[in-house]
Amino acid sequence: MVLMVRVDHRLLHGQVAYSWTSYLNADCILIANDGILQDELRKSAVKMAKPASAKLVIKNMEDSIHALNSGVTDKYRLLIIVETVEDAVRLADACGNVKKLNLGNIKKREGARQIDKLFNLLPEEETELRRLSNRGLEIFVQSVPELKPLDFKKI
Repeated sequence: MVLMVRVDHRLLHGQVAYSWTSYLNADCILIANDGILQDELRKSAVKMAKPASAKLVIKNMEDSIHALNSGVTDKYRLLIIVETVEDAVRLADACGNVKKLNLGNIKKREGARQIDKLFNLLPEEETELRRLSNRGLEIFVQSVPELKPLDFKKI
């Protein structure tokens, strides 16, 4: 069962690994990212951040989508982490079992609008997220579970 998809440019780190995994009672974390598989240093850092209570799986986007749609992930309480809004949109469009999208942390970029202390969106990203929100996807900004979530529709 997909509990949530989180967008975080840092992928897996202490905040996500412990706060969100514990809060969601997730027993598996899927990192869906095309670049990490070729970056041994980043892959090692992500593996070190994994909490003992959860399995960690790292797949490229295509393989992640295939796994989610095939049903092999259904036995897990799954937290999915992607690096970009583009990847989150791709996942949500391809997988009907994605219902909740957490906008966690995207650094400042040229042309991006700051919508929260830690989250910045380009106009095209905002358009795509609005499309998903209008389709019924629950989208919210929340860096850690202890903070109050901000409903994307109210932004």
